[in-house]
Amino acid sequence: MDDNEPGRYFVQSLERGLAVIRAFTADTPAMTLSEVARNTGMSRATARRFLLTFADLGYMATDGRLFRLTPRVLELGYAYLSSMSLAEIAQPHLEQLVAEVRESSSVAVLDEEDVVYVSRVPTRRIMTVSISIGTRFPAHATSLGRVLLAHLDATRLRHYLDTVSLRPLTPYTITSRDALAAELEQVRAQGWSLVDQELEQGLMSIGVPIRNETRRVVAGINLSTHSSRRTPESIRHDLLPPLLATAAHIEAELKVPG
Repeated sequence: MDDNEPGRYFVQSLERGLAVIRAFTADTPAMTLSEVARNTGMSRATARRFLLTFADLGYMATDGRLFRLTPRVLELGYAYLSSMSLAEIAQPHLEQLVAEVRESSSVAVLDEEDVVYVSRVPTRRIMTVSISIGTRFPAHATSLGRVLLAHLDATRLRHYLDTVSLRPLTPYTITSRDALAAELEQVRAQGWSLVDQELEQGLMSIGVPIRNETRRVVAGINLSTHSSRRTPESIRHDLLPPLLATAAHIEAELKVPG
């Protein structure tokens, strides 16, 4: 059996139910039954059963036509976040870093092809979309994603590069697998990633890894700014040193050996 194929234990109905929840995004916060079926590739009858089940459980609300998630879905991720000491440890360090450099800072982890934000301290709105805990972005176009991808083991990284869809989010986004592989190799060698307007035009960010007590990279921390305020050179000169220092402070609290 292929390592990526589901085993005999696999519960397909659970997979489909989670697909219904994931179909609701910032772009599609409310959908009709037909839209859910189309976006998940399910029949209307199957999608209807899942939607009504989630409504009975309190995870979905409907006015009879449109369905939307309720705040109760946050319970699904709360156990992970509440048990993850990283977010709690990182938050005061982010606050201190942001007060020092006056730029927004975030911590994120890798989830398949995306980065997921687990801690954030903003200064001003610099993106067209609002970023909050749980926000996801394609890893290939973010500094956080690249420092995490760069430290995957060879097998996982090869699988990622072979299967990822490198969508051009801006005219500057790397969409070549070979170019991304070369960029990740450089990130791994230098220990940081600078992304210039690849996620959104005008947005620049620099990210570094965070390691746990076994020296395994478990998260990334970044600083984000607008291209009207800084150049790549000033980001490396002014923002990288305090960012590296903050990552080191977080690692120290995670009991990383010196």
